[in-house]
Amino acid sequence: MSLHVTTTIKHSTLNATLHGVLRRGGADVLQFRGIKYGHVPARFTAPIAVDDWAGANVDSKEYGPRCPQQAFDVGYLLRLPEDVELPREREDEFECLNLDISMPASEARVGERKREGLLPVMVWIHDTCKIVETSVKESKPVIVVAMQYRLNIFAFGDGKGPRNLALKDQRLAIDWVKKHIAGFGGDPENITVAGESAGAVYAHAQVVGNAPVKRAILMSGTLEMSPPRPLSNEATIVAPIEAKLARIGSSLRTATAEQIIEALTEANMVSMWLQQSPDEPELSEWTRTGNASSLLIGDVEYESILWRNGIEALTPQMIVDAFNLAGEHSGELRRAYNITGSRATPSKTGALDFINDTRFSWPIRKLSRAWRAGGLPVYGYAVDQANPWQASSRAHHAVDLVLLFGGLDLSFNPAAAAVGDEMRRRWIAFVNGEAPWSADTTFAFGPHGISREVDAGGLAARRRTAQMETLERVEPAQLGAVFAALAAGRVSLLN
Repeated sequence: MSLHVTTTIKHSTLNATLHGVLRRGGADVLQFRGIKYGHVPARFTAPIAVDDWAGANVDSKEYGPRCPQQAFDVGYLLRLPEDVELPREREDEFECLNLDISMPASEARVGERKREGLLPVMVWIHDTCKIVETSVKESKPVIVVAMQYRLNIFAFGDGKGPRNLALKDQRLAIDWVKKHIAGFGGDPENITVAGESAGAVYAHAQVVGNAPVKRAILMSGTLEMSPPRPLSNEATIVAPIEAKLARIGSSLRTATAEQIIEALTEANMVSMWLQQSPDEPELSEWTRTGNASSLLIGDVEYESILWRNGIEALTPQMIVDAFNLAGEHSGELRRAYNITGSRATPSKTGALDFINDTRFSWPIRKLSRAWRAGGLPVYGYAVDQANPWQASSRAHHAVDLVLLFGGLDLSFNPAAAAVGDEMRRRWIAFVNGEAPWSADTTFAFGPHGISREVDAGGLAARRRTAQMETLERVEPAQLGAVFAALAAGRVSLLN
């Protein structure tokens, strides 16, 4: 897809003229990029909305900056060929509250659209032009909004001000969409929030926080995967970073963004968590459905690849010791996951399976059950299509993004391309308010390019449903202790 012309929209509620770009492809897509939805007045402060441009001409042809963050080789996890160049993004902690809007070019005459002609909207955090293009081909056009927001310690804070700043940024963006998307031809009453991994955790948090969304798509993540932790735990994040900055005569409040990122890297801070803040008491009520009326949720077959190298470094006895933290359930749990002190490979594989189930597959199963108990439709899926470039890496964490968004050429692997096409069709149907498949089944994407609905037996052949029955009998605190002993400090994208 290539850029050809500039396009312009006069937007009444923003009081602005926005200049975007037309991307030519299988179906033409209009993009308005880098639109500021908020402003960060100072580090670790709550965001302020940007709603009125006072009649200005707004250049929306270039992507806006992202939040400063540690450099990771994303291609490592995704198994991308080394000659694939990913775009370099600008970074600015104070100007990162921006979003990109992608819409079908055929819907450009937005000023003349009546209420009944407005399009469904999906709010996401990744590039999504291929979804918009496919939606046009399917005659089910959608508008996609991709947001930037604060990350890592810039979102976590220093314990002296507001917490969960990423959540506050995201909610501001969703509220911005609610107020202004009609000016782009989108329906403010028909918003789907979606995310993958940490993005899914955030999307789930927005649902339970009563964000004005009609549907949710949670890919490989729920609030139970990364539950909010007590404020008393803040020091384990803040103190090591402050100590490293103090050595150069600085602090989290005064250091440059570059110095903070360097301190994060030195402290090996690769992940953080939501906080149990009095500003968001509802986060502990993870089964709340908020304003949403339906859910699309699922996982990939090998989520726990993120811990593979860390688990490989453990001895069988260390793994046994971790499972023994389950108390009276330890024997049952070890048998379920084939954990022994004398067999290294089965024990390490079993530890990865346990992490996979307790943080991904089992929470998805429990959340689905809770929503269905409330009478709401849940559409479960399982992605089993292997990595297109290295099938031996299996259907690992984040490979679903490669398949779904279609930003990389998969023509060399027709099976993977077919699964990606099928995922986009089903996701678009859901965003349009249709049932993407029967709520009584699970939709299996792959392996071998074959996508179809499966019953409970078919799901049991793909996921460890018997082991999950064992997990149901163990106290959450005991499972948490086992997980912490196995996984703490051992997660990495370089797996």
